[in-house]
Amino acid sequence: MALKIYNSLTRQKEVFEPLQAPHVGMYVCGPTVSGESHLGHARPFITFDVVYRYLLHKGYKVRYVRNITDAGHFEEEGKVADDKISSKAILEKLEPMELVQKYTHLYHWAMDQFNNLPPSIEPTATGHIIEQIEMIKKIIKDGYAYEANGSVYFDVLKYNEDYTKKNQPYGILSGRNVEDQLDTSRELDNQDEKKNKVDFALWKKAPAEHIMRWQSPWGEGFPGWHIECSAMATKYLGKKFDIHGGGMDLQFPHHECEIAQSTVCNHEMPARYWMHNNMITINGRKMGKSYNNVIKLSELFDGSHPILTQAYTPMTVRFFILQSQYRGTLDFSNEALQASEKALRRLMEAYEWLKTQTFQTGSTANDKTLDVQINTWLNELTEFMDDDINTAKVVANLFEIIPTLNSLKDKHITSDAISGDTWIKTQQQLELFIENILGLKVESGAHRHQLNGVIDLLIEIRKEAKARKDFATSDKIRNQLTDMGIHLKDEKDGAMSYTFD
Repeated sequence: MALKIYNSLTRQKEVFEPLQAPHVGMYVCGPTVSGESHLGHARPFITFDVVYRYLLHKGYKVRYVRNITDAGHFEEEGKVADDKISSKAILEKLEPMELVQKYTHLYHWAMDQFNNLPPSIEPTATGHIIEQIEMIKKIIKDGYAYEANGSVYFDVLKYNEDYTKKNQPYGILSGRNVEDQLDTSRELDNQDEKKNKVDFALWKKAPAEHIMRWQSPWGEGFPGWHIECSAMATKYLGKKFDIHGGGMDLQFPHHECEIAQSTVCNHEMPARYWMHNNMITINGRKMGKSYNNVIKLSELFDGSHPILTQAYTPMTVRFFILQSQYRGTLDFSNEALQASEKALRRLMEAYEWLKTQTFQTGSTANDKTLDVQINTWLNELTEFMDDDINTAKVVANLFEIIPTLNSLKDKHITSDAISGDTWIKTQQQLELFIENILGLKVESGAHRHQLNGVIDLLIEIRKEAKARKDFATSDKIRNQLTDMGIHLKDEKDGAMSYTFD
């Protein structure tokens, strides 16, 4: 099967055909480093890490560009002069770039915790002010932007009128109608500077109190949010590239504005495929400060947020996100994360054990039905990834295979149940999908197979203690393991089993 991607622009799945195969250009909107990344940010970063990994697996040479927004980022829906970086710098009594450095380091730390591969290029907005100014100058020259009191605005109505004739109206990505936007746009500060309420800022005049500012043909100011991504994507990926990704919340206005300004400058749609992941809700609610449910990643990892009942490891969070297809809804709850924690533990324990086993090629299968079924599940892993990166179905198939591994481990079946070649294929495919494509790993301190060996040793010592009627030692081992969340269970046949909290 060829890889198919759901294109938000055409609203259908399309066969992925790179513009210049085997080279692929992918741009993904990165963080605004005015604060620490939160749970909502985790989904796009993990989603597009898996897309990147899978494209590499398919043999493509990928240039993955993910930006850092470290300047400006006032939003058209909010207060016009509100610069997130400057505002937070004042609040924390830091120099703006000191604040940027602090939160960029935190962001990179979180990406490392999630086992995300670094992008090919990670450009910053402040490092590309010249490119942004040049792009704005070109938009003005072509008649689609205008200067007003030191600020520059994009003329949405003129663009819409001209490009509707070319079947590329403003709103082509989000499906929004300009006339409806004129009726619903909020009244904002400096609204009187604009020709139309829907016009968005390319450059903003910096008020006296504004910390971050640059010289421009229109006076001292700072760039708008949308122009940053257009300038950086064009510089590193060209006028047209393959994939533009980001969260569904960026479709409008951010990506819509990117399309308009890039199209004016470069005379064509910037990206061929637009991919958008769905949002994460928390107990059915959208994340928001008013609900006190914005969970920073550090809070998620140490369990310090009041909504959390425990800490969750980065791999648990990653696995939780990958259990849903990236365009599907995903609701966070402690119960859901705890279920993911247990499922991931079961998966990784079976996989880690399988890696230690040796199988001989050429041996035949005693259970041909099982052998065929295992191969079917393995072959479907690629089919599911080719069907719009469906990690949910990949995970489901891995859990179809796990019971067979556990049956072999527990000696309920013997290795000749399936052929040696199928066992080797299982080892190879699970390594490929679990580690290389899904990006899951045994976390530091979580070498469960080693821990299991220690527990088995303690069980043997406890058995010997009971046999010589040393019940004090027997009870001490049982009680201390219970305190650590490891529960022993005496079976009827005299054996012992154990479970983890």
